[in-house]
Amino acid sequence: MITVRLEKELEEQIDLLARASGGNRSTIVREAIVRYLEDNEDLELARSAMSESRGSKPLRELRRELGLDG
Repeated sequence: MITVRLEKELEEQIDLLARASGGNRSTIVREAIVRYLEDNEDLELARSAMSESRGSKPLRELRRELGLDG
């Protein structure tokens, strides 16, 4: 279990969202954390892929390799 202190404004926004979605504070916060962690993982995977593929090819060469030059 984690205890988190939030500013009043943020707490009110969470309450509004919970009421609008028919959920509760815990559900809203849990889902937000899961989304954040998933987004962060996606970002790290993208960064890793970018660093591994620093080499580039001209479009003409890529089209030829893929058989699309005709």
